[in-house]
Amino acid sequence: MGDDRNLMGRLGQGLRAAGSVAGERMRRVRSYLMAQPPYKRFGLPLLWCIGVPLAVLLVWVLILLPFTPGVADLKQTRAAKASILVSADGKELASFEEGLQERVTLAQISPHMIAALIATEDHRFRDHHGIDVKRTFASVLHTLLGDPQGGSTISQQLARNMFPEEIGRSRNINRKLKEMITAVKIESAYSKDEILESYLNTVPFLYNTFGVEMAARTYFNTSAAKLDILESATLVGMLKGTNYYNPVSNPERSVQRRNVVLSQMRKHGMLDDKRYDSLRKKPLRVSFARQAERNPTDTHFTAYVRKWLIEWADENDYNVERDGLVVHTTLDSAMQEAAEKAVERQGKALQIIADVEWAQPDSGSGSAGGYAGMHGSITPFEYFWRSKGALVNSFIRETPEYKKAIESGDTGAVALKRLRADRPFIARLRAAKTRLETGFVAMDPETGHIKAWVGSRDFHKEQYDHVVQAARQPGSTFKPIVYGAALEKGFAPNRPYRDAVTNIKAGDGTIWRPTDMSGSSGNMISMRDGLVFSKNTITAQVMQDVGLPGIIDLARGLGIRTSKLESVPSLALGTSPVTLLEMVNAYSSIAAQGEYRKPVFVTRITDRSGKVVAEFGNPAPERAMSSQNAADLIDMMRGVINRGTGTAIRYRFGINADVAGKTGTTQNNTDGWFIMMHPKLVAGAWVGFNDNRVTMRSNYWGQGGHNAILVVGDFFKAAIAEGKVDTAALFPDGRRPEPVRQEEDPGDISEEAGDMQQEGVAPPAPPEPDPDDFESEEEIPMEGERADPPAPPSEPEQNPPPAPFEQ
Repeated sequence: MGDDRNLMGRLGQGLRAAGSVAGERMRRVRSYLMAQPPYKRFGLPLLWCIGVPLAVLLVWVLILLPFTPGVADLKQTRAAKASILVSADGKELASFEEGLQERVTLAQISPHMIAALIATEDHRFRDHHGIDVKRTFASVLHTLLGDPQGGSTISQQLARNMFPEEIGRSRNINRKLKEMITAVKIESAYSKDEILESYLNTVPFLYNTFGVEMAARTYFNTSAAKLDILESATLVGMLKGTNYYNPVSNPERSVQRRNVVLSQMRKHGMLDDKRYDSLRKKPLRVSFARQAERNPTDTHFTAYVRKWLIEWADENDYNVERDGLVVHTTLDSAMQEAAEKAVERQGKALQIIADVEWAQPDSGSGSAGGYAGMHGSITPFEYFWRSKGALVNSFIRETPEYKKAIESGDTGAVALKRLRADRPFIARLRAAKTRLETGFVAMDPETGHIKAWVGSRDFHKEQYDHVVQAARQPGSTFKPIVYGAALEKGFAPNRPYRDAVTNIKAGDGTIWRPTDMSGSSGNMISMRDGLVFSKNTITAQVMQDVGLPGIIDLARGLGIRTSKLESVPSLALGTSPVTLLEMVNAYSSIAAQGEYRKPVFVTRITDRSGKVVAEFGNPAPERAMSSQNAADLIDMMRGVINRGTGTAIRYRFGINADVAGKTGTTQNNTDGWFIMMHPKLVAGAWVGFNDNRVTMRSNYWGQGGHNAILVVGDFFKAAIAEGKVDTAALFPDGRRPEPVRQEEDPGDISEEAGDMQQEGVAPPAPPEPDPDDFESEEEIPMEGERADPPAPPSEPEQNPPPAPFEQ
């Protein structure tokens, strides 16, 4: 204690001595100042207060100078590193090398755009040398008073656009000083017009568009040279905050900001009061058209991720073309290759079948190999085009060419006649309408990770994505959700129902009668067999006992969360359109023992140095149905593969893993579906035509159990061969089935799209014929048509099963 007291005493003495010395020096300084004339008495302290910070600032600038871009860097085109997408196993899938930018000269930019930019962003642009000192100090003062204002000149903004990483993204004094230094260097390297030109060609405008030329096309469907004063003011207004003042998503804010720009133009003598008052009252007129990406390596999956990434980058201040981001996706390159080959191989085979069956009045019946042998001797879809003249005219009326002809003054008959005589146009129309399409997607039920995604047979011919964009009736693939809702309500899988047509009363009092085209037996059938054999009569009764709200709630819980589900009895038979991704997601939730996981397609994003800038971890699962009921439903769906409409998986493709699934077919063979669940992978396919007025002709090849199942089976067989699917994996309480031999095939079990007629409601009447149809057909038959086309068949032909088809 004594030592502590001595130490404290010595410290106190030291502090008093130091204070005494400081006080003595202050008295000397004060005496010196008081002896000076008044102007020195006040000027010297003021000069000291200003000089010291300036000296510190000068030293700071000198330290930062080597860390800013040099003049040589400004003189050269900076090699920006494009962002890339990679698969889960590290293979590059696509890049952002070609962005939406088209450079134009200053002479090709509207004077209104240049005037609005200078008036709003930097009205002393022609007078300073990169830094507007007056505006900078005013900005600091306003910020200190609680009214933050930007003080960056056009040259400073260009510095940020050209060198975002060197200057930095964080809002701090360090970035501002680097920005100023680089702006001065830019002014020494470029003329004022070159700076304006460079700025207007590089400034970002959202939607992966850069520069005023692409912005003019995106927001106003015009060129930079033709921008009027309002359009120019709108684009300049976006520069303060492209997302916040986006005229597409925030039109009211955009108008307010546009009028601020007009006010600045008036303030600086570019508009008079009368013109200003007139312009500010004008409404916002946007003609938004997102510009097509130019990357030839895109697939439907990379295009989907690309769209998402652009939005993410806009929100997080990244440039996907220049910042060298690496986007790590969930796609498995080997599975993707297997999926693409399956879609290509089976899609081509099914196209040949459709071509041959619609080529002649008698579609016949045969194997895929037999049809392939006939394909070279027929004209694809010849009978279809000859027998459906009115439908052809409807197709023509829906084309942009027809609408353009009408807008130019042609009558309907004249436009129709001219277009029917235009052989290249008709050839393109026929090819588009009769091209069979398919979509395929596979995901891991334990994580929600997308493993393979094919949106059409050829992305470069068909960008429309049949995985996530196309909403089609799912047919019987929706039935497991009905039976799952029954299990959730406590029904046993073996609960019996009579296979008979039953009247079902809807909520609005109407009566519905579900039927099977193959008829009803009158026997008692369990729920299990009702699902296995896809009986509409049984499914409808189950739906009636469970109730539509419970079915819809389960569908939403499992993953059908975007498409609208109509609360009508026919919902149980799959009449409400949904996307393939939603259906595969729902089956994945079942396979995951009733746990829903949102589909994941990106796991993380790293910068060019490998630093993680964003992570998208596995989403937390949501319980959609009990694990026991999910296990019971999986067991019921095993029967579809073992003895129902999905036996081709066992006997055609030789897959002996513990799998379950469901086929689906819609009215008139419009849509074919098949989705299969494995403990580690769920995959589904849809087959059909983009226009649902074109369908598979025969009932055999129109069934999901004979078309979509080929795509899924082909994929799974290849994935197993590659070691990507563990055939030993089992669902809870599951067991691996015994190997089967083709000669043991139990035979074909047909699945036909059922019907659910509404009492008292007549079938929809055929459309009234257009007078132009008769005139055009009489005057000029289409190429390949006969003058007296035979009447079309009223419904798909009932063909017997063909001989076993070849691989």
